[in-house]
Amino acid sequence: MNEACSRGLLDEYLSNDDVVYDATQIFDALSDLTRFRILGALSLGEKSVSDLEEICAVSQSAISHQLRLLRDRGLVTARRDGRRVIYSLADEHVTTLISVGLLHAAEPVRASEE
Repeated sequence: MNEACSRGLLDEYLSNDDVVYDATQIFDALSDLTRFRILGALSLGEKSVSDLEEICAVSQSAISHQLRLLRDRGLVTARRDGRRVIYSLADEHVTTLISVGLLHAAEPVRASEE
């Protein structure tokens, strides 16, 4: 088990309804293809809305809507750069969630290639 989350700490978190609810909201946010692509793009570095619009191939309004939800869930942060808003992941935990999800999803693919 990960040292950052010992069994005792895990038990404490699982018995706290607020923490469990917040965790389900994070996984809910990750369950949307566009939001996951946004987070994946941001895991590679800061991006503007127009950068994300191009990467995700969806409209500016769709990107803005998804970014608002991701900010509300504490997964991304924003800063102003002149007239542009630049987005980044809130912290390394989000990068870990994206990486672990992708690695887990790729396991059957890698296994079939061996």
